[in-house]
Amino acid sequence: MVGQLLASSFLDFLTYLGYIAIAIAILLLMITIHELGHYTAGKIFKFKINEFSIGFGKAIYTKKKKDGEIFSIRILPLGGYCAFVGEDDEEAREGDFNSKPPYQRLIVQFAGVFFNFISAILFTIILLVSFGYDIPKVTQIDSAGINAHLQTEDVITHINGTKIDFCDGDTFNSLLIENIDQEKVNIIVQRDGQKIDTYLNIATVEKDGETYFNLGITVAPTPQSLWTAIIRSVPMTFEMIWQVLKFLFMLITGQVALSGVTGPISTITTIASYTEQSIANLFIFLPFIAVNLAVFNILPIPSLDGARMVFTTIEWIRGKPINRRIEAYIHFWGLMILLAFVVMIDILHFFIYKM
Repeated sequence: MVGQLLASSFLDFLTYLGYIAIAIAILLLMITIHELGHYTAGKIFKFKINEFSIGFGKAIYTKKKKDGEIFSIRILPLGGYCAFVGEDDEEAREGDFNSKPPYQRLIVQFAGVFFNFISAILFTIILLVSFGYDIPKVTQIDSAGINAHLQTEDVITHINGTKIDFCDGDTFNSLLIENIDQEKVNIIVQRDGQKIDTYLNIATVEKDGETYFNLGITVAPTPQSLWTAIIRSVPMTFEMIWQVLKFLFMLITGQVALSGVTGPISTITTIASYTEQSIANLFIFLPFIAVNLAVFNILPIPSLDGARMVFTTIEWIRGKPINRRIEAYIHFWGLMILLAFVVMIDILHFFIYKM
């Protein structure tokens, strides 16, 4: 009996390690997409590139091309970089990064964010086609329940005249919460290709100080056609961006706690835990991670793309750069502070917030 329990626990541990590996692979994919944006734009404008690296720290794999470019995979899967020749040099030599026109450098600096944005759109399309997201379909009915008049495969599209749409902030749950004081709401369902005007009875249950809905039905997202997914992908991606920006504003103004922020290690464990629950969760995470990475890198924080773009823009306006030694100093210490911050966040999550 003890042996069986130990074997089961060990298999569970190995399974979870597998999900951790998937989460790390997802994070590396997002980083690679970002750095590939810089690399592609640099190639278009004929920038000289020293190294394209996935990860930080000691290299575990390197390959040098004939033109001198190095591709490397490094031991710490928590970042990456595309190093351009002369990017941090004080003097701009012919053909180096800082010798290129400011507009070209701005495009190269922005390209990583742009690639993350485009990937978020593509991941959103995959999510909507494969699993759906915000449009609920009835998958199970409690025959003795309060909504036994509904049928499985009914797709709920409207609640009290409002269309269910994540892009407008009108999700199934949010619309129910808006009508939580009502016992019945009007709904429109799609059934066998027809629109049917019917109703949804609402019952609530109080548990541990929280209010839960008891609808007598189980709903799941509805997969959408490729064309519908393509049409909806861009506004959905912009809505995700808006949600991230709103969260940042609330964080800065103290409306949400610091516990809502995660470092890379906490992000990996979160992705692993949700993926373990359902593979669909992985596809939900993909566009959100891509959007978060895009927004984070465009912020004017020293060492990030946003701050580098600010320095390049100032140089373009002034006609000459700010002292490059000062800029390099700002980016270096900005990176040190940023790394210390994410490490602190992960420590807080593991030793304080989780308790």
